[in-house]
Amino acid sequence: MTSLLKVRDRPKGVVNPAAAKKAFRLERYLPAPDLAAVVEYFWLVEWRLPDGASHVQRTLPSPCIHLVFDQGRTAVFGVMTGAFEYTQRGSGRVLGVRFRPGAFRAMLGKPVQTITDQTLRLSALFDCDEAQVEHAVLSAPDDAGMVAAASALIRRVLPPADPQVARIEAILKIVGETPGLTRVEELAERAQLSMRRLQILFKEYVGINPKWVIRRNRLLDAADQLSSGVEVNLSELALALGYYDQAHFTSDFEKLVGKPPADYRRSCLAQGGDVTV
Repeated sequence: MTSLLKVRDRPKGVVNPAAAKKAFRLERYLPAPDLAAVVEYFWLVEWRLPDGASHVQRTLPSPCIHLVFDQGRTAVFGVMTGAFEYTQRGSGRVLGVRFRPGAFRAMLGKPVQTITDQTLRLSALFDCDEAQVEHAVLSAPDDAGMVAAASALIRRVLPPADPQVARIEAILKIVGETPGLTRVEELAERAQLSMRRLQILFKEYVGINPKWVIRRNRLLDAADQLSSGVEVNLSELALALGYYDQAHFTSDFEKLVGKPPADYRRSCLAQGGDVTV
């Protein structure tokens, strides 16, 4: 079997990454070439905790659709506008498929916004026996076997290439590479689209509006900076993110991450504590 290629950049969106690293193994793998137009990567989480111990992992949202294979909870997850928490106990593993932003539109057959903050059963999209597919993925002997089983399912409904996916990725790249960008009007101008066209494109293909994507990206950057232990002036950071004052920034950050910025930075410096009992 062909060996898997790992994603090399550091993952974002994992709250308190130092504590997470103690609690579970996280791997991300690139898709086979024939799936690369629709799949960004596969992610795998595996844990083995002592008896009586548990770990609650919080993950920040992204403008992507995920297919998640989890014992008894396998489903397609639309874009989630809030953070997601998962409690790990005993031992287990979960495989996820992160689709490229915009790529799921052709598979769904309708605007992606229709499944925002919702989950779908596999049978709603794939011609399959859900229990059988879940077992095939989660009982595979290794990471490569799990990815292969999930890939086989996706190939059943692999759509033709959609040129809008490249356009969406280019727009999101503008957001990610322009730290001072805080306004949708500026994004539309840089993307050479009207405001109306940009909004429609995101509704159809991304599932969430451009303002949310911009704000989420800035907050994610802030969380990433704070978790790395870098000394950050919170007032300056709030202004850089487009907030009028630090109080509003603190409120939005706490709502998403679960702690105020200063507390989050301290907890990350302390490596978030160990697995809770």
